[in-house]
Amino acid sequence: MNKEYYSHETAVIDEGAQIGSGTKIWHFSHVMRSAKIGSECILGQNVFIGNKVQLGNNVKVQNNVSVYEGVTCEDDVFLGPSMVFTNVINPRSAVERKEEFKPILVKKGATIGANATIICGTTLGEYCMVGAGAVVTKDVKPFALVAGVPAKQTGWVSRNGIVLGDDLICPESGEKYNLAGANLEIIKNES
Repeated sequence: MNKEYYSHETAVIDEGAQIGSGTKIWHFSHVMRSAKIGSECILGQNVFIGNKVQLGNNVKVQNNVSVYEGVTCEDDVFLGPSMVFTNVINPRSAVERKEEFKPILVKKGATIGANATIICGTTLGEYCMVGAGAVVTKDVKPFALVAGVPAKQTGWVSRNGIVLGDDLICPESGEKYNLAGANLEIIKNES
């Protein structure tokens, strides 16, 4: 079978799954039939991608992550090892709530640290960073750095993932940012 992506021999790719070119799927991972995965993605060991999940291009899913129905990750998202997405607010084994799944949207460039938990019904803004072990219970603003249980904003990060100082200039890229009310924006060059 000629395919434009790589999958390890132990990976299970259900017929009908859409997988972009250059994507790599590693040991013991499972991609369900109606999942859509972009190009140049990496799914680490023991990753589960559920039905109707959408991953953009260049999404990195580290080991032991399950991405359930209702989750959408835009381009350039990083999902750290063993992080968790939920899909029901009040799960009970004896009560079927599949019709109550709440979506999660992870916007372009966002990073979720190892062992973090994202509660369903939330949106994580562009280039935000969720610290390792954090529990996100509400929306996260673009460029926000959040940490703790429950997660609270502790600062701002640049598109490169560098914590910004008071001058709001990324020391790595030189990009300049501006606070517009309670939100951070990139200052666009007018040249």
